[in-house]
Amino acid sequence: MFPLAWPNRKRHPLITDNVRYFKEFDQSRPIEEYEFVAFDTELTGLDERRDEIVSIGAVRIRNLRIIAGDTFHVYIKPERPLPKDSTLVHRITPQDLVNAPPLAEVLPRFIEYCDKALLVGYYTALDTAFMNRFTKRVLGDTMRNPCIDTLRLARVHLELCGLPRRHRPEDGLSYSLAGLSELYDLPPFIPHDALQDALQTAYLFLFLVKKLQAKGYRTLRQLFRAGHGARWTM
Repeated sequence: MFPLAWPNRKRHPLITDNVRYFKEFDQSRPIEEYEFVAFDTELTGLDERRDEIVSIGAVRIRNLRIIAGDTFHVYIKPERPLPKDSTLVHRITPQDLVNAPPLAEVLPRFIEYCDKALLVGYYTALDTAFMNRFTKRVLGDTMRNPCIDTLRLARVHLELCGLPRRHRPEDGLSYSLAGLSELYDLPPFIPHDALQDALQTAYLFLFLVKKLQAKGYRTLRQLFRAGHGARWTM
């Protein structure tokens, strides 16, 4: 089991390089000049202090195109027994994880995969909370890759299209990843599978970026400001 805290743990060299690179990161270039990694995690539950990551999936985006075959997908063996309730959600069974590597082995590989790319997710607060918790414990600090939330971008786009700000899911619009993908007529993928959700997120991201570019959001900084300026709440 992971210790509760490693206050004096030395930074892993990968984290040191990561922190150094993003310390003075230039956000002024056109969006298409940056590399992105769309990612997703599957968890044993939603308790950020007790639950664990059991799968990470990611796909690379370059020149605003998904790079076919350049993916990251791995099962992770948790320290505690896999709860049955979580299997009902993501369909990962204890048998799937028998020979899976521990998270301490997977995290450096994931950081190497992401490298200098920006991260893209759907409702990123949950995924990044888990990633930050474990990278800090295992590798001595958190990743500094800027992260873009497609849920926020979708809200900005819908607001620009004239949808009332106080529109809520109970009014008929689902803000789930699958719901937004259906709304925008994007290809469907299998839900609650880390790699499939990463692909779904990548499609949603590319669709929204191109729509926002047409609205005048050309640089990465403008895209970040658009996301941070989303005025709707969960």
